[in-house]
Amino acid sequence: MSEQSPAGQDWTDREIDLIVADYFAMLRKELAGESFSKAEHRRALQQVVKRSEGSIEFKHQNISAVLREISLPWIWGYKPARNYQKTALPAGIERFLGARPSFLSLEAAPPVPPVSGWQEASIIYLDQAPPLVTAALETTREMRRLVRKFDPAARDARNRALGLQGEEKIFHDERARLELMDRADLARKVEWTSQERGDGAGYDIRSFDPQGRERLLEVKTTTGTRTTPFFISANELSFSEERPDAFRIVRLFQFGHEPGGFELRPPLDRSVKLQPTGYRASF
Repeated sequence: MSEQSPAGQDWTDREIDLIVADYFAMLRKELAGESFSKAEHRRALQQVVKRSEGSIEFKHQNISAVLREISLPWIWGYKPARNYQKTALPAGIERFLGARPSFLSLEAAPPVPPVSGWQEASIIYLDQAPPLVTAALETTREMRRLVRKFDPAARDARNRALGLQGEEKIFHDERARLELMDRADLARKVEWTSQERGDGAGYDIRSFDPQGRERLLEVKTTTGTRTTPFFISANELSFSEERPDAFRIVRLFQFGHEPGGFELRPPLDRSVKLQPTGYRASF
């Protein structure tokens, strides 16, 4: 499906600014649990952009695709469609978010069960990790700039509340798994280490397999997709090399919609590309 009008014209910057603003207005309502009519929004937008319903619908899906690539929430009813204006649309989203940085906090409170409800929530099935992609994906300068400016890994690292929710979820899941395996004795020993002993251990959760062997879990949580990048500290990387038998990264993704997860085992460089992101300066 084309992004163009019947006359073959690409969307203008003004039209993109209007539909991006409309999209984020709907997204804010969706994340707040408020009802809204996509059809009403679409008809109102038609009055100012003079595009067909199908063109507007597809452009909404294009916006979802860009937001997915920078790991921001998107409207769940608009399935991401990647065939978008590679220059104009990322630039339009950058203009909107740059002028309204408060919208970046939309992901700060994902609609997940409260802390008191984790015991009753279903266990997240830990699937296979995504394959390591060695070839660089072709992206435009505008898309690369958008990713740098709104770095999903940096946002997740700053989002302490999201990280704590992910850790708590895995803490209860590990206990529930052991109980289902008739190892209630081990379930009682599962420890939320980062809360009980602090963040310096190199992992967040101390658990066990059914045979009683340690599982030392570092939890990385995102509202983005399964391939959203994340940060690993030098301490975590060092600990993974020191205890490869027990250390695991548990990656939780799409935490605001349909949470999924997978585990990564050492050596980590066989599963992810590790890039240094900072330097330690000393005298």
